[in-house]
Amino acid sequence: MSSILITGGGGFQGSHLTEYLVSNGHKVSVLNTHSKTALNNLSSVADKVNFFWGNVTDKEFVEKSVRGNDVVFHLAAHVNVDESLKNPDVFFQVNVLGTHNVLEAVRKCGSRLIFASSREVYGDGRDLKEGEKLSESSEMKPASPYADSKASADRMCHSYFKSFGTNVTIVRPFNVFGERQKGGKFGALIPILTERALGGENLGIFGDGSATRDYTYVSDIIQAYNLVLNSPSLKGRAINFASGVETSVKDIAEYIARKLGVSVIHLEARPGEVLRAPADISLAKSLGYDPKVNIWEGIDRYIDWAKKQ
Repeated sequence: MSSILITGGGGFQGSHLTEYLVSNGHKVSVLNTHSKTALNNLSSVADKVNFFWGNVTDKEFVEKSVRGNDVVFHLAAHVNVDESLKNPDVFFQVNVLGTHNVLEAVRKCGSRLIFASSREVYGDGRDLKEGEKLSESSEMKPASPYADSKASADRMCHSYFKSFGTNVTIVRPFNVFGERQKGGKFGALIPILTERALGGENLGIFGDGSATRDYTYVSDIIQAYNLVLNSPSLKGRAINFASGVETSVKDIAEYIARKLGVSVIHLEARPGEVLRAPADISLAKSLGYDPKVNIWEGIDRYIDWAKKQ
């Protein structure tokens, strides 16, 4: 079993990954900003995890946290497009400089790095031809400060592999959703719509709702991270993980609205909006990746969880 550090290990994806790795016998440490949310997310394994409370923007702290670990999962990031439009500087500080600090630490300490990039690096999809999917070799065309920060970090990881031989694998998850994901002002689509519908509000969606996403349920992305952990041949490579199925924002909103007894209304389209995001997951499938939870089952699970909060 490995000694593993997870940056952002108290967050949405990170807490699920922490629980999974602990349950499989790994020695797990978590680097996270101190918060009630992180403590709540990890309450079931808190006595089995070594905590480093701090920020990836602190270079010396990051190196101290990385030292002695075989593998680092770098999930710590600011992740919302709308928030990045209002405060791009913090996205640069955390997502770009923070990733640089992690890369320097793993280079010095000899650890393996698994970096959580984002499907946002591929852009808004407006140039995709009919039937075309986004593969790992597709051009990066970031369309928001958030997307640009992840693309910069993604490229930096590749450059460290090329320049220093750093053992890094870049994971590009597509629209991960599930329990513990935040709604609120800067939340993700499914949590925001669910939270509003549970409060009796009608559901506003940007534009005509024809924009599509490839949604990945959180348990499937945890399966993906574990596959990467156990695939040393991926050194220096990027890999997409998704469901392989496109679903429109309109269909998702209408499904949640029907289940919770509200209506859908249309709002003015916003800048940087992704129009299409179809994933090519052939590389992932060649490793044995097999997503189990479809979008509708995942939404049902999320709604059941949200009702209990």
